Amino acid sequence: MAALTFISLLASFVFLILFLRRNNRRKQTNKLKLPSGDMGLPWIGETIEFYNAQRSNQLFENFFRPRIAKYGKVFKTRLMGSPMVVVHGAAANKFFMSNEFKLVVSSWPTSSVELMGKNSIMEKQGDSHRCLRGIITSTLSHSGLQAMVTRMCTSIQKHLQNNWQNKDEISLYRSTKMLTFTIVLECLFGIGIEPETMFGVFERVLEGVLSPPVNFPGTKFSRAKKARAEIEKVLVGEVRRKREAMEGGKDEEDGMLLSKLVGALIRGEITEEEVVDNVVLLVFAAHDTTSYAITMTFKMLANHPDCYSLLLKEHEEIARKKGAGECLTFDDVKKMEYTWQVARETMRLYPPIFGSFRKAITDIEFEGHMIPKGWKVLWTTYGTHYDEECFPDPMSFNPSRFADPVQAYSFIPFGGGPRLCAGYQLAKLNILVLVHYVVTQYNWSLVHPDEPIFMDPLPFPSKGMPIKISPKPHDFLTLLKSLKTYHFHFSETFNIR
Repeated sequence: MAALTFISLLASFVFLILFLRRNNRRKQTNKLKLPSGDMGLPWIGETIEFYNAQRSNQLFENFFRPRIAKYGKVFKTRLMGSPMVVVHGAAANKFFMSNEFKLVVSSWPTSSVELMGKNSIMEKQGDSHRCLRGIITSTLSHSGLQAMVTRMCTSIQKHLQNNWQNKDEISLYRSTKMLTFTIVLECLFGIGIEPETMFGVFERVLEGVLSPPVNFPGTKFSRAKKARAEIEKVLVGEVRRKREAMEGGKDEEDGMLLSKLVGALIRGEITEEEVVDNVVLLVFAAHDTTSYAITMTFKMLANHPDCYSLLLKEHEEIARKKGAGECLTFDDVKKMEYTWQVARETMRLYPPIFGSFRKAITDIEFEGHMIPKGWKVLWTTYGTHYDEECFPDPMSFNPSRFADPVQAYSFIPFGGGPRLCAGYQLAKLNILVLVHYVVTQYNWSLVHPDEPIFMDPLPFPSKGMPIKISPKPHDFLTLLKSLKTYHFHFSETFNIR
C-alpha cells in the first residue's frame, strides 16, 4: 500500500513539473512578438505589389529589399490570402529547411497544388514523402546517372542536328525548353510520347501555377486546369499500358523512372494518382527551371569572354580524347569542374526559382520572434545569393567563388534539407552535357546582349535569347579522328590486320 502511495505521489510530482514547464514555455512564447511588417489590405495583403514585382523580375529589388531595409531579414506580410513571415539568410535557411516535417511542412499556393497535383511529392509528408523520394533518387543513383549520360548525349546531338543545323539564328531559350522537355520524357521517364504534341499543353499549365485560383472561363487558372486534364488523360493511358505490359511479363523495370513508379504501383506502395501527379510535377521541375539556367549560363559566358575561354579549354581537352561520334561518359562529365562553377555562379545571380513556401505546424520561436501555428513561411533564394556576408561583392560574376565549398545553406537554387530537389543531378547533367556539345561544335553570339528578363510565373528572357550560330570548321584533329574511325571499320570489314 505504501509503495502504491509513493508511486502515485511520484506520478503527480512529475505531472506537476511537466505542467509548470509547459506553462512557462507558453508564457515565454506569449512574450515574443510577431516580426515587424505590413499586412496590407484585408485578405489581399501585399499580393498586388508582390505580383507586380514578380512580373518585372524585380522581386528582390522592388519587394524584398525595401522591406529588409525597413524591417530586417525577418518580416511579416500577407500574400495570396495567407499571413506570412518572410525570412532571409543562411541561418534562416538552415533552421527551416532542416526542421522540415518537425516545425514546418511544404505549403504552396492553392493554384500550384491543384495544377502540380495533390498527390505529388511536393505535398507529401513523412513516410509517403520518403517512399516517393526513394523511388525518384534510385533512378539517379551512380549507375543510373552513368546510363543517363549516354541517353542524354543521344538526345542532345539529335536535337542539335534537327534544330540547329543549317540555321544562322535560333531562340536559345525556346530551343533549350524543348530539349529539356524531351530529355525528361525520354531519358528520365522513358515515355514514348512525341514531345512536340505535349509541350504546348504543359506550357499552358505552367502559366497558371501562381495565378489566383479562380476557375472562371478565360482566366489563366481555368485554361491551366483544362490543360492539366489533357495531360492527365494521356499519362493515365501511358501508366496503364506500362502496368499491363509489366504484369503480363512483356516488359520489366528498365531503370527508367516510369517503370519504377509503376513497379511500386503494382506492389501496392503507391496509387495511380501518385504516379501521374509525380510525373507532372517532375516534368515541370526538371525542364523549365533547367532551360532557364542553361540560357542564362550562355548569357554570362557571352558577357565574360575570359570565363568562356577557360570553359572552352576544359571542353576541348575532353573532346580531344574522344573518338568521332563517341558519347561522353559520366567520368567525362565529372571533369567539367570549371563549367559547373560557371553554372552555379549563374544560378546564384539568376536563380530559376525565387523561393519556397512552408506552413508552421506549431508555434515557432525564431530569432526572438514568434511565428504562430498555421502561418506561412517564405524563404527566398535572393536572401543569401545576394548577401555580402555569404558572397562578397554579390552582384559581380565570379565563378571562382565556387572553386571551394561555400557556406552551408547559402546557395539554394535546389532548396535543401529533406526537400532538396530530387532531380538536381539530372539538371546538372543536362547543363554540362549541352554546354559541351554547343561550345565544341558551334560558334555563337548573343543577338541582344542586354535583353531584359521577365517573370510569369518563372523567369524568362523577354525576346527568347536569340543567338547567331555557325558550325565550327572541321580542324585537322577532327579529320584525324574521322580517318581513325574509318580505318577501324574498313579493317574490320575486310579483316585487314
